[in-house]
Amino acid sequence: MHRQQLKASRSIPPTHPLFGKKVYLPRMAEGSARALAAVLRSIGIDASVTPPTDQHSLDLGGKFSGGDECYPLKITLGDYLRVLELPGFDPPKTAFYMLTGQGPCRFGQYADYLRLVLKQLGYSGITVFAPSTEKGYSDFGEASSLYTRGAWRAIVSADILLKLLFKSRPYEVNAGSADALYEESVEDLCAALEISYPDDDAQLQAVQQSLLRARQRFRQLAIQFEPNRPLIGLVGEIFCRLTEFSNNRLVRRLEDAGAEVWMNDIAEWIWYTNADQFSRLKLNGNSMSLEAMGARVRNHIQHKDEHALISLFKEDLQGYQEPKDIKVILKFAEPYLPASGVNGEMVVNVGKAVYFARQGLDGVIDISPFSCMNGIVGEAVYPKVSRENAGIPIRNFYFDGTQSDLERDLGIFVELAKSYQRNKPWQRELPSIAKAASIS
Repeated sequence: MHRQQLKASRSIPPTHPLFGKKVYLPRMAEGSARALAAVLRSIGIDASVTPPTDQHSLDLGGKFSGGDECYPLKITLGDYLRVLELPGFDPPKTAFYMLTGQGPCRFGQYADYLRLVLKQLGYSGITVFAPSTEKGYSDFGEASSLYTRGAWRAIVSADILLKLLFKSRPYEVNAGSADALYEESVEDLCAALEISYPDDDAQLQAVQQSLLRARQRFRQLAIQFEPNRPLIGLVGEIFCRLTEFSNNRLVRRLEDAGAEVWMNDIAEWIWYTNADQFSRLKLNGNSMSLEAMGARVRNHIQHKDEHALISLFKEDLQGYQEPKDIKVILKFAEPYLPASGVNGEMVVNVGKAVYFARQGLDGVIDISPFSCMNGIVGEAVYPKVSRENAGIPIRNFYFDGTQSDLERDLGIFVELAKSYQRNKPWQRELPSIAKAASIS
């Protein structure tokens, strides 16, 4: 009886707005989005990601937006409108999951704009569920703590799998083999996350076992390492950076041009928001408040869970180590965009650009939607960042769905990175696969 009661308490209540509905998540960072959908399924929510983004998504999003909105809004809107065309679509039993938050970014208006468009189309019965940053994206009743901890593990795990893919794909002997292993590993992770476990420890063990299977798959991948291939750091606006369709497959194009990519993690943004919360609490004299205590407990648990997962890949991620604390990134950003006076992704991007330079990378690219404030502010200070860090090449790329000559521009950038590589003052730590430098 106790076990049955425990399981019931690990699901959303019947009064929750998502109960009994088909819930769709935006396809941002596909592996991460699918993993988060699996976590929602573990607490009794029938969740999946929207259909794969394509030109039809862009056409629909453009048809129902005015052109002044940012590119990610057009894509996510179009993806959700495609759901209306799916067989068996039932408006009253459908919900769209759209994160939101306060601040200057237009992202905070996505949910309201989506509701407006749906109302204009006669679909006001569709639920738009918009958990906010202020509540830690945890509006799930009794299951909130289960969701937030499971979601954090999903994010960290998906970040790890993407790292394994990016560090392997440029060197694969058989084209497509790394992508196949990544897909298999994401499916495996989702299968582990969607189960409603009796406790948090059982979930952690299942996720660890899934990651160990992924580790073994990638260790068996046939690769031929090229030590002189430039390593490019990728920063920028989180949606455009992580969504392949929105950045015109920039990572693959860089690989085709002869480079390897190290991309900012999603987890890094979470660490930044945690640090920002602590700063605001201190500024308002609430460092000893209940909110501050809760934030410290959450931060401790997140560090503990992250270590439990990343420590499995100490050898595999040699040469790709992230900073041990977000304060390292904020300190690097301080001379250019001090966190005490500037807020947002631009701070993380500039600080990470410096970190990448000091780690011995050969160039940095900042990806942003056209007219994005974060990209524009970053671009204004990158010349100084480059000058003060040995001249490392840094380039902004903006996307709005109309890019041309991307291969040419990336080819030029990779050549600049190769030139810098020959004279850079900081040398990268080579990955463990470089020791063999031969076909597995």
